Amino acid sequence: METEEKINQTAEVEEEVIENAEESAAEEVAEPSETEKLQAEIDTLKDKMMRHAAEFDNFKKRTAKEREELYVLAVCDTVEKVLPVKDNLERAVGAAEGSENGMLEGVTMILKQLDDIFAALGVEKIKTVGEEFNPELHNAVMHEESSEYGENTVSEELMSGFTCRGKVVRHAMVKVAN
Repeated sequence: METEEKINQTAEVEEEVIENAEESAAEEVAEPSETEKLQAEIDTLKDKMMRHAAEFDNFKKRTAKEREELYVLAVCDTVEKVLPVKDNLERAVGAAEGSENGMLEGVTMILKQLDDIFAALGVEKIKTVGEEFNPELHNAVMHEESSEYGENTVSEELMSGFTCRGKVVRHAMVKVAN
């Protein structure tokens, strides 16, 4: 009998130990330790920092792109205002050809200097004669029947057109063959 009592007492003690262990485990799960709380806060702050860094990087890229676009617009607007001067210089060269006047040489030099400035700014002349008519680049003001040029082909340039870094500053005024 004593053995049975000892077995029963041992079983009761084991049950108490198991219950106490389960309660301790439940308490540990229910309340995270101070270290776990701090680690969770660190993770949250890291996440916020990474998001803010990404937003700032996107902001820098966006403002750099906007700045470049504003520069291109400013250059194109300036070129558009200077183009009539270039047209008049070209007319002066055309009118002075054949004369013995030194003025032709001076105006030609000024025109070359202006062309060099335009090239440095990224201004290009739109190709016209012999090219297929493109309404995004050309402004057709006349049509003609022509056997020399194919249908819908520019046959004559009446006024030069220009692009500035891919943006049309002035459409070329052209005559188109039918």
